Amino acid sequence: MVMISALLVQAVQMALVVLIAPLLTGFIRLIKARLLRRRGPSMIQPYRDILRLVRKEVVLAENASWLFRITPYLIFAATWVAAAVIPTFATGLIFSWTADLIAIIALLGSARFFLALAGMDVGTSFGGIGSSREVMIATLAEPSMLLIIFTLALIAGSTQLSSIAAFMTSPQVGLRVSLAIALIALVMIAIAENARIPVDNPATHLELTMVHEAMVLEYSGRHLAIIELAAFLKLELYISLIACMFVPWKLAELGEGPSAYLAGILAYLAKLAVGGALLALFETATAKMRVFRVPEFLGAALMLGLLATLLRFVSRSL
Repeated sequence: MVMISALLVQAVQMALVVLIAPLLTGFIRLIKARLLRRRGPSMIQPYRDILRLVRKEVVLAENASWLFRITPYLIFAATWVAAAVIPTFATGLIFSWTADLIAIIALLGSARFFLALAGMDVGTSFGGIGSSREVMIATLAEPSMLLIIFTLALIAGSTQLSSIAAFMTSPQVGLRVSLAIALIALVMIAIAENARIPVDNPATHLELTMVHEAMVLEYSGRHLAIIELAAFLKLELYISLIACMFVPWKLAELGEGPSAYLAGILAYLAKLAVGGALLALFETATAKMRVFRVPEFLGAALMLGLLATLLRFVSRSL
């Protein structure tokens, strides 16, 4: 009975993350529109877009290989698994032992690798430009992320998210400068990895600025729908990751009962809403930067990650 209950809670978490991801993107778009004094689309518009794409016929380039066809499924599977193992409303779930920061980064790196290959597969100039820019961003974003993980692991004593969340709610954590710096660096990495303003603009199709959109221009129909859903999941993943590590409040423990799980789900939805609203506010107040300035932006994140690690070595109280 305990095993069935644990599997049920894990299944609820896996279904929750994939069902809420389009709603979060719709919420961010609506907030941005209201901040710009526009009416904006409905919050459920991303669901409609996905259904519309699923109904359309898939059109493939003549020289598209098998890799181009399977890449959307690989990206979605890797992103969904990574998002589903992060403690969102409960900790200590049956697959919590897999919720390791290094494993999550490896899954996201694999998804990026296949997407970059698919962008170059059909041999168009747009795909090549997008893939080269994506790899350029990865060369700075991944070392920064590893430094952030290193800092958290030194402070919490583990890279498992359940252990980090438990440590962050304990009195031992206190006020640490290194944690604040790591949080700023993680937010910068999340903006870059999700192709958000000021690094990229998901709503534009200009050749000079495209990164993510350039790699998926050749996709259509259900393939594009799956890639879009994976992008929604990735944005939700990063907000969930920040919430789990830096504001891990109201996380239910396995076996606490339905009321604790319900409170955890409501708290998780509130965290997503706050994170989405802050992202919308930041994007409204910020302009898209030129592509050649992106390394400066990510270089700052790398330096912040390094500074957080060094502060931890200088003093355990920092």
